[in-house]
Amino acid sequence: MKLKDLCVLDVACCTRDLSIVGAARMMRQQHTGDLIVVDDVDGSREPVGIVTDRDIVVEVLALGRDPEQTRVDEIMTTRLVIASSSEDAGAALARMRTHGVRRIPVVDDDAVILGIVTLDDLLKLHAEQAAALLDVITAEQTRESRTRR
Repeated sequence: MKLKDLCVLDVACCTRDLSIVGAARMMRQQHTGDLIVVDDVDGSREPVGIVTDRDIVVEVLALGRDPEQTRVDEIMTTRLVIASSSEDAGAALARMRTHGVRRIPVVDDDAVILGIVTLDDLLKLHAEQAAALLDVITAEQTRESRTRR
């Protein structure tokens, strides 16, 4: 399955200058644990980083930093692992394993953010595929037991 068909298209994004309080509020409003940080140049949103709820806890709250004065670009991860929308889900899973990440922003052919694929998305896909395999086995066993009576 291609990532363009699997990724969450309604990805939560913010810019570098957003305060940590603003980022936390945005995460709460959008029911997400991460924000893709983008540079918004002429309306194109190019991903430049990611900030997670864990980043906020570990890099701001645990260190006693002021979340009103700390900006997203001070704590965001900038070494992004990015995938193309035309990539296969298996390639994304391999990249997650190689780089030890749970989320990968998905970009279109112009490197503009299209969505995000998470480990949860891939787990759901694999669970659905495993269930389909089980259905095949069950159907085959049922067919065989009916024909051999």
